[in-house]
Amino acid sequence: MTSSPNGTMPIGDALELLLRDGLPVRFTAYDGSSAGPADSPVELELANQRGLQYLLTAPGDLGLARAYAAGDLRLHGVHPGDPYPAMQLILHHTKFRRPGPAELLTILRGLGLANLRPPPPPPQEHLPRWRRLVEGMRHSMRRDAEAIQHHYDVSNAFYEHVLGPSMAYTCAVYPEKDASLERAQAEKHDLVCRKLDLRPGQRLLDLGCGWGGMVAHAAEHYGVRALGVTLSRPQASWAQAAVERRGLGGRAEVRHADYREVQETGFDAISSIGMTEHIGIRAYPAYFSFVRDRLRDEGRMLNHCITRPHNRPVATGAFIDRYVFPDGELIGSGRIITAAQDAGLEVMHEENLRAHYAMTLRDWSRNLVENWDACVAEVGEGTARVWGLYLASCRLGFEGNVVQLHQVLTVRTSPEGSDGFPLRPSW
Repeated sequence: MTSSPNGTMPIGDALELLLRDGLPVRFTAYDGSSAGPADSPVELELANQRGLQYLLTAPGDLGLARAYAAGDLRLHGVHPGDPYPAMQLILHHTKFRRPGPAELLTILRGLGLANLRPPPPPPQEHLPRWRRLVEGMRHSMRRDAEAIQHHYDVSNAFYEHVLGPSMAYTCAVYPEKDASLERAQAEKHDLVCRKLDLRPGQRLLDLGCGWGGMVAHAAEHYGVRALGVTLSRPQASWAQAAVERRGLGGRAEVRHADYREVQETGFDAISSIGMTEHIGIRAYPAYFSFVRDRLRDEGRMLNHCITRPHNRPVATGAFIDRYVFPDGELIGSGRIITAAQDAGLEVMHEENLRAHYAMTLRDWSRNLVENWDACVAEVGEGTARVWGLYLASCRLGFEGNVVQLHQVLTVRTSPEGSDGFPLRPSW
């Protein structure tokens, strides 16, 4: 352990003390210190004291996210819109060790105890969970609306740059490895339509419809009358305009509303693509009961959502909760299936599309890089950096089986036991 005559410790030396096998990338700090291989193509730069304060006052992913969003922690050698190569290298080749209390105190003193004063968080950060109580109890209608607005009301133009023409912000389904993002998103919507066995004249309810991709696809290609609901007003406006442009106004409607406000019943099919993550695990019984009550007998429901590889409740990481999906909750497909069954729905099929989501995130990152200047002009460099970090970290999560993506197909079986399914799947 080295220190200067005045008792301070170089930041690079402090970092090396916390690592078991060294750092796989080059690290440089504003105090002139460094660590890691000098010939690394990737450099991690701590640009100023505020960045150090972020790291020390919020250890883990939150401090890293704050410093990165603020521009105090910089990556060189990779594009800020896709830091995946650097993150992959750091994730798989960095092992931190836990110092004892005495050693930790020595390190903190060497770095300066004044740096334990937290700076204000970057403007992209949402309130911590305990402060969100001003918006209502968790997963109340008001608080859910606030959480959705934080993430989805960034800018429709920004989403157009990142998502591409489909404006589909959920896992695509790649028919081949080299399929384009647009083809994969169309295949996702079509797969849902096939699983729901949609037919002309039927009625479809799409919960959490986003920018209306599923609603438009089902109305245009399967001849159904489709209603989509979303908590985001900008999404609803954009989606309804898109429906009208495609000449589907008589068959498709996008409504700005909470799904719990839908009063219509007797739907032939219900799709929920990427919404269950936002409703809360405790709300599953009410959610699936709502679905059952709005289906006709033999009506089908397809639930498509991010899941855990297990069924134990685990809190979402601080970065995702504060910067990406406030109040988001994930659990395993087993819990989802249990809740659907307990609500009286018969589970007919489930499928894990984990690998497809990693590919989807790869392609969104590519779009962000290709449209970087336009994205920065639309939302600011800090928000664009957050998105680069978010997409890359989620891609690593799906590749590493930290998270999965399940489609669960259910049906409201008639009192006589009829489900309307053929003997073997038709999709």
